[in-house]
Amino acid sequence: MGGSAEQVDEQTADCQARLAFEVLANRWDSVVIFTIAAYGPSRPALLRTRIGGISAKVLHQALRRLEHNGLVQRRPYREAPPRVDYALTEAGQALLEPMRMMGAWATQYADAVLDAQERSTAASTTDRTGRLNSAVDVPSPG
Repeated sequence: MGGSAEQVDEQTADCQARLAFEVLANRWDSVVIFTIAAYGPSRPALLRTRIGGISAKVLHQALRRLEHNGLVQRRPYREAPPRVDYALTEAGQALLEPMRMMGAWATQYADAVLDAQERSTAASTTDRTGRLNSAVDVPSPG
């Protein structure tokens, strides 16, 4: 990262740099943000259709989490039947560029990361003599 140790200590202590990663740590949150960005304010049923592979419950949880973090705004309409849609806030819009940069990083380095994970998993399950080696605890993908 090229920063001095003092700069790193300040960033670690105040946790603001970690906040950005924690906000999008859930696997569906970035997908919901990108979908709203691509299509504009959307109702939950339409979001589910556009995203695909997400249950109503998981989408609801993601939208609530994103709303809690100030990245989407829930907009109710006084109509019969009642309806709501979700739109990105300024903070949600501002996340799009860093998310695109992370996507570009993943495109460039995904194979290298997957290869490293495979080597690590193989090394943690057997040692040179072929015996089981559980010295390294490798989290399961998920």
